[in-house]
Amino acid sequence: VQLQASGGGLVQAGDSLRLSCAASGRTSSRYIMGWFCQAPGKERNFVADITWSGAITYYADFVKGRFAISRDNAKNTVYLQMNSLKPEDMAVYYCALDSTNRGGSSPHDYDYWGQGTLVTVSS
Repeated sequence: VQLQASGGGLVQAGDSLRLSCAASGRTSSRYIMGWFCQAPGKERNFVADITWSGAITYYADFVKGRFAISRDNAKNTVYLQMNSLKPEDMAVYYCALDSTNRGGSSPHDYDYWGQGTLVTVSS
């Protein structure tokens, strides 16, 4: 499986961004997909994930009400809509795939990763 994340950029606090993660090489539509973020010098943190059908989503507390994860299985793509961005959201955002479909909020629960896309938020 190859995952390609895109959509990062430089925005001001309060702005929005939509990240995309395109999957290829395997039918990603059958698996849980997630987003993580990692700021410089910090651990990789769970942001959100979504089941294969899109019916169930989970969010980290720090993004609830501001971010929304969705997927388009016909396009093998997962999205992360990021609203009301804060300077503390600034990080590299990674998409990931859980081929076991067990789910979880640890990076160890995911076995395929994209290369990351940088989100910079200025105050």
